[in-house]
Amino acid sequence: MSRQDINRSGEMEVFVRAVELGGFTAAARACRMTPSAVSKLIARLEARLGARLVNRSTRKLHLTPEGSAFYERSVSILADIAEAERYASSGEQATGPIRINTSASFGHHILAPLVSEFLALNPAVTLDISHTDAIVDLVEDRADVAIRAGPLKSSSLIARKLGFTGNVIVASPDYLKREGEPKTITDLKHHRRVGFSYARSVQGWPLLDGGETIALPITPGVQVGDGEAMRYMALSGAGLVRLATFTVRADIEAGRLVPVLEDINPGDIEEFYAVYIGQGGPLPARVRALLDFLAERVSL
Repeated sequence: MSRQDINRSGEMEVFVRAVELGGFTAAARACRMTPSAVSKLIARLEARLGARLVNRSTRKLHLTPEGSAFYERSVSILADIAEAERYASSGEQATGPIRINTSASFGHHILAPLVSEFLALNPAVTLDISHTDAIVDLVEDRADVAIRAGPLKSSSLIARKLGFTGNVIVASPDYLKREGEPKTITDLKHHRRVGFSYARSVQGWPLLDGGETIALPITPGVQVGDGEAMRYMALSGAGLVRLATFTVRADIEAGRLVPVLEDINPGDIEEFYAVYIGQGGPLPARVRALLDFLAERVSL
């Protein structure tokens, strides 16, 4: 029998049924076959693989180590086939799970308020959202879409621009009352600055100095792993922070945070992208629906 004539998925399905139901007779009933046909199919499978998969007894099947490994892989492959068929048959309808990885600040201030609207438009979709400001491997993290700021470093990734935001240095009124408001770059040396605990595309705080933009190195008194934690540090009076404008806009408007050094803010911007893996084929309808929605509704 040629390799093309072998129904591998059919063999796997019968083998998995035999293992899960505990014998050839039960598998035969489930697959609408005779017990003899199931036994012969398993024997042919073992002969083709060159390995014994099961030790047969009068009562039940016992998997060999090779059989256990083949069973685990078969279950995974059959699940992938079922998922592929389900998505293909759904056509243009967005259906199934979407795993999103985003920074804490974007997730809290931009994405979360939009979730209800997106799900109302796509009721057959489910969302799994994780927050981290660290760069993630989309394959390893099993994320469909990551939302990130700054330039892409991997050529295997495709990005869809969502918008851009400015940045602002802020502090709480209590902190400024206690420590005074910085007016110059030199004044910053006398203030506690809260910084990120991971490397960023631009090191330091960009500021205007004599008409030119410099990246002022900072030695943070406190380091945190995400922008939302940094925002809470500022609100608690821990020091000065520099964050994306959308992260602190509501706090500024409510008087909970106060912008400082705006006269030497260079007006630098950060562009935000929805990033996904480019595989050369059409995107699943669920991922395309999310990307189209974000591109239309995100406002930074």
